[in-house]
Amino acid sequence: MGSIPISESTQPPSLDEFQRQTSLMTSCTLLWKELSDHFTSLEETLMKKSDAIKDKIKTLDTETKASLVSLEERETTMDNSLAIALKKVEAAVQAAATNSYDNEKEEVDDSEGLLLKLKSFCLRMDSFGFGAFVCGKKKEIESLRVQIPLALAECADPARFVLEAISEVFPVDKRKVCMTDLSWACVLVLESLIPVMVDPILGKSRVLVTPSVRSNAKEIADKWKENLDLLGGIENVKPPDVHTFFQHLLTFGIVKEEDLDFYRKLVVGSAWRKQMPKLALALGIADQMPDMIEELISRGQQVDAVHFIHEVGLVDRFPPVTLLKSFLKDAKKAATTILEDNNNSSHAVFLAARKEQSALKAVIKCIEEYKLEAVFPPENLKKRLEQLEKVKVEKKRPAAAGPANKRTRASNVGPMPPAKAGRITNANVSSFPAPPTFVRSPSHTQYPAGYAVGPPVYGLGNRSPPTNPYASPYSPEATAPPLSPPLSYPGTPPMNYPTAYAAYGQAYQQAYYR
Repeated sequence: MGSIPISESTQPPSLDEFQRQTSLMTSCTLLWKELSDHFTSLEETLMKKSDAIKDKIKTLDTETKASLVSLEERETTMDNSLAIALKKVEAAVQAAATNSYDNEKEEVDDSEGLLLKLKSFCLRMDSFGFGAFVCGKKKEIESLRVQIPLALAECADPARFVLEAISEVFPVDKRKVCMTDLSWACVLVLESLIPVMVDPILGKSRVLVTPSVRSNAKEIADKWKENLDLLGGIENVKPPDVHTFFQHLLTFGIVKEEDLDFYRKLVVGSAWRKQMPKLALALGIADQMPDMIEELISRGQQVDAVHFIHEVGLVDRFPPVTLLKSFLKDAKKAATTILEDNNNSSHAVFLAARKEQSALKAVIKCIEEYKLEAVFPPENLKKRLEQLEKVKVEKKRPAAAGPANKRTRASNVGPMPPAKAGRITNANVSSFPAPPTFVRSPSHTQYPAGYAVGPPVYGLGNRSPPTNPYASPYSPEATAPPLSPPLSYPGTPPMNYPTAYAAYGQAYQQAYYR
């Protein structure tokens, strides 16, 4: 019998095959664990999202219930609101008919009288009279700030009333002669309108402006922009007008996101106005503040940049003290340039002092406003400011009066030219007009006895030059009377000296002032 052959299937597996199968089992185990962890993570994420959705649903339910309650309250109070509006209309009609609130010719001497006056305009819906009255009370602006909101509450339609009240000046000044800037009045009235338009129940989240008034406000804003382009663009606009435009947008809630870059340019162009940092934040351009601050610094408006820095809290990024010192350095350099260009003339010294003085005042005010005394003491700046104030005072002081043109001799015989003329070398040249020549009679007869003859005066009848040909005509040698008594001609009786001096003085005055 032969041997039985052994098949390959009955042979034991090799070591390589065993290792391969082991590796495969390990890979499957790792893959299973990874898939398990992944699904566990998905489940946890879904649970979190589900919880977040449930929380949002609860919040929405709460807000919905609150809104429904608010609407129910407003619905229940609708009758009262209509009754209040009806009372306003009846009061306005009665005021117009009986003229009970018409006290336009009366003087307003207290806050109560001011409020009654404002209410009279609002009840009668006299918007133009209201605007003219407010514009004439700039000195009482703080009282107006308190009383105007109370008065506007009496209007049947406060928003429309305010638009009509400022229409004479904004968006285009319609006055024939624009002598004064009335932007302050427009801003004041627009600010006072905000609390009046707030919903009494929903608050600031809803402003009570009718669609027609809001549309009218948008047209006014667009017209202002068009007029700005006609005037030459942003470079030529006045900062008070920009302030009025911004307040108009904020009051009626018509800020446009597509115009944010336009607003930014207006803010930078009018950055020196104190309210601009707050207006910029209210307009929604807070994210552009760092770029705006850098632009102001590059323009040399470091003080304006400091106001923006403190408003948005970027003190660490832009140190205010460094900017203020740089501003003073630039001002000093500009003052030096003025002196060099004008060869240190008196007017140039005054201009340079005024330039540096304004810079010092701005920096000192900024230091005091933001409490920077610890890091930037202002004492030296104040001393320098006092020095510049003296320069300004000396510039305004009238020039010292020159030597008197009329000096009286001790003998009171006539005016004496200034002593300065005595230093003139040429006796025949003088800055004063030559005295008129005393015309003597052509006869050369002897003077009668007793007639007093004074010392010879050149140009007053005696045509011979003075003894010293180089003496000034206004020197004591040439003009002053001799200290010794005058002499008479030979053969004449003794003279009466007081009478002689009096006669001589009278003759001199008549000849000199002829």
